Amino acid sequence: MSSSPLPLERNTLHRTKRPFASLRTIAALVLREMATTYGRSPGGYLWAVLEPVAGIALLTLIFSAGFRSPALGTSFPLFYATGMLPFLMYTDVSGKVALSILFSKPLLAYPAVSYLDAILARFLVNMLTQLLVAYVLLFGIMIIFEPQVVPDYPTIVLGFALAAILALGVGTLNCYLFIRFPVWQRAWSILMRPMFIISCIFFLFESIPETYRDVLWYNPLVHIIGMMRRGFYANYDGTYISSMYVIGLSMMCMMIGLLLLHRGHRELINDG
Repeated sequence: MSSSPLPLERNTLHRTKRPFASLRTIAALVLREMATTYGRSPGGYLWAVLEPVAGIALLTLIFSAGFRSPALGTSFPLFYATGMLPFLMYTDVSGKVALSILFSKPLLAYPAVSYLDAILARFLVNMLTQLLVAYVLLFGIMIIFEPQVVPDYPTIVLGFALAAILALGVGTLNCYLFIRFPVWQRAWSILMRPMFIISCIFFLFESIPETYRDVLWYNPLVHIIGMMRRGFYANYDGTYISSMYVIGLSMMCMMIGLLLLHRGHRELINDG
């Protein structure tokens, strides 16, 4: 007596929906990201550390030659590290998240892998990498230069959390826009170049003329870098800092990005 293949097929499909399947998929994508991004070149993770070290060292040499002390404290390396590290976290993580679908496109053809898995995997790997880099550099600066500061760790963690959530929000939105409108990827790259200058890495927000300050306030990186410096310098109030502004902007970008991806991700995978 022959049995119909339909119940067997349904049973097989039912079995594929395993508990924690998404977590296993994300873990596999994380390992793939680590191997392809940092495992191909010699000293892959070492380069992730050397890039900010070189940047901070260059800024220290240039500005210490013209000024006796930085705008806060007495340590040039610490002042520029508190500005550059959250900035690099945002730019690196948001850029990697924005390319998640393109990076994992061959795997997204499998039903077990979703665009959310690809986004979360890239976010986790690169966010944790940037946190590790920041820890190594800040610990090294504290040991070598011995700046007279008492870190406020909850505030520092909040600063990095704001940088991470902004990177995830902007990256998720750009994940759709980069594929739907290829010219936007180049335009975004051009728009981001001035951000290194206008994000208060080299100076304090309070030192800007009030006319420009009102416009610069809308740059979320200004708030993130201000939060980081508040965490290291007890005498820095940073009254302009608004965590809610950064969170609200990040959530808005993320919600719009997820909505667009939910409605059009299949078309992006097939045509992108």
